[in-house]
Amino acid sequence: MATGEEALTDRLGRPLRDLRVSLTDRCNFRCPYCMPSDVFGPNYPFLRPDALMSPDEIAKLVRALVPLGLEKVRLTGGEPLLRREVVEIVEKVAAVPGLHEIAMTTNGSLLTREKAMALKKAGLTRVTVSLDALRPDVAARMNGVQFPVHRVLAAIEAAAEAGLSPVKVNVVVRRGWNEDEVVAIAERFRGTGVIVRFIEYMDVGTTNGWRMEDVVTADEILAWIGARYPLEPLPPRREGEVATRYRYRDGQGEIGVIHSVSRPFCRFCTRLRVTAAGELFTCLFGARGVSLRPLFDRGASEEEMGAFVADVWRKRQDRYSELRSEATARKPKVEMSRIGG
Repeated sequence: MATGEEALTDRLGRPLRDLRVSLTDRCNFRCPYCMPSDVFGPNYPFLRPDALMSPDEIAKLVRALVPLGLEKVRLTGGEPLLRREVVEIVEKVAAVPGLHEIAMTTNGSLLTREKAMALKKAGLTRVTVSLDALRPDVAARMNGVQFPVHRVLAAIEAAAEAGLSPVKVNVVVRRGWNEDEVVAIAERFRGTGVIVRFIEYMDVGTTNGWRMEDVVTADEILAWIGARYPLEPLPPRREGEVATRYRYRDGQGEIGVIHSVSRPFCRFCTRLRVTAAGELFTCLFGARGVSLRPLFDRGASEEEMGAFVADVWRKRQDRYSELRSEATARKPKVEMSRIGG
């Protein structure tokens, strides 16, 4: 943050530290908790290529936010590796002074060894790969397109070999779908250096049919794994970290749980999100964004853009997960394919 300036915080005293940038609203998976195929079909009106923020615009936004306290950028989607300029975007973001980390979340389908090496060379720090099951039939149901598990596992290996470490694996756990896979996934990555993070099924967007009874809580997940492999808690690596960390007592690595339903962590949230079209959202469960397009189109300076975002952040008072109920779950919310996870 620029010296001599008062630290930027929102109405609840939360600083701006993390930016999640969606590179595209398109995805080649149809995971039912994010992009159910009956909604996101062949005629769904995805963004046109000319509506997306350009690599230069993304880099400009990042440069504008570093003086406000930004430390970390995560590139998301949709599926970010569908974006043709993805390596160029990483290069331009990595060239911005003051960032501590540039990460990416991907479904792994396009993460070959060559792509992983290219992203590492461009400046990507690490990668998180989504994998909701190991059994082929369960995985096929979870990704919605019959994508084979072995290719996702190969992507995880490719990321590790490229040095995009520590590689993390995200597992969304939905009751009646894949809770039987929890221990098997934990076991698969024990001792490998890969960190698995189990995520409570959330009511993102309005199309996934979320119900509270479908949520497998973090406590259940920890009990299942801990019964096989005893665990002990670890402190967070940094303020605002979304996952609560645990390590295996026998030293074979760590796991994390993201308990945004059973134990919300809104009061520690330091994340700003921007869609591929340049709309700012101050909450994963926001209903309406604020467009940056007018600023880009008139050639606003980085200082002007920073002042605009700072004004948005100062007014922020979101705490959706702390207020969550069956009623709030039915309120309009941006789809996760637009805003990124």
